[in-house]
Amino acid sequence: MCGRFAITLPVQTMAGIFAAVPSNDVPDGARYNVCPTQQVAVCTADGPDGGRRLRAMRWGFVPHWYDTPGGGPLLINARSESVAQKPAFRAAVRERRCLIPADGFYEWHKAAGGARLPWYVTRADGAPMVFAGIWQDWDRGDQHLTACAILTTPSGPDIAHIHDRAPLILDPGAWAKWLGEAGPGAARLMQPPPVGRLVAHRVGVAVNSSRAQGPDLRAPLPDAAI
Repeated sequence: MCGRFAITLPVQTMAGIFAAVPSNDVPDGARYNVCPTQQVAVCTADGPDGGRRLRAMRWGFVPHWYDTPGGGPLLINARSESVAQKPAFRAAVRERRCLIPADGFYEWHKAAGGARLPWYVTRADGAPMVFAGIWQDWDRGDQHLTACAILTTPSGPDIAHIHDRAPLILDPGAWAKWLGEAGPGAARLMQPPPVGRLVAHRVGVAVNSSRAQGPDLRAPLPDAAI
C-alpha cells in the first residue's frame, strides 16, 4: 500500500515533467512526509484546450454518498484487482484517472515482537515516481472538495519482504494511456513493479509521527536490517 510519501520537486518542475499547466493552488516546497487528507499535486487530462493540468487534490477519496468528507472509511488506496468492481471507485477508474508524482514512499514492516519498522522506497534508477491514481469531486451544499486515491498492486519481489502491497507506479510511456489520452487499455497497466525497479532502505522511527518533517526522515539508518 502507500500511506506516506515524499515529494520535493518544485511545482514548475512537476508541471514540466508532465507537460501540464500548473494551477495556483498546487503545494510547493519540499515535503518529506506527505500524509493522508493533505493536499497533493495531481496531473489530470482536463486542462485548458484539452491538455494536461497540475492541480491540488485532497489525498483521501470521498465517495459521493458520504454526508461529510469523514463520513466513512478514509480511502487513500484502491486495489487494482478490484477497483473496477467497487462502488466507491468504479466510475472514477473508468472516467477520472490521474498521475501523482513522488520522490519515494514509506512503508512499515512488522518485525518480531510487533514493532513497526519504517522503510523508504524509491525507484532504482533514481527517477521520480509517478503513482496511478483516480479522483472525483464531492459536494454537499456549500462544501466542495476534489479528492484522489492511489492504486496499489501486489508488491513484487523487490519489496515483498517489507509489505505485500505497493503503489501502482507508471513509466512515462504509460502516462497517456492511464490518463485516457491514448485510447482504451488502461487496465493492462495494472501490474506489479518488475524485478529491479525498486530499492528500499530502513529509516528512523521519527517518520512514524505524521507531524515530522525534514530530509533526515528518509536518511538511511546505519546497519539496519529486518
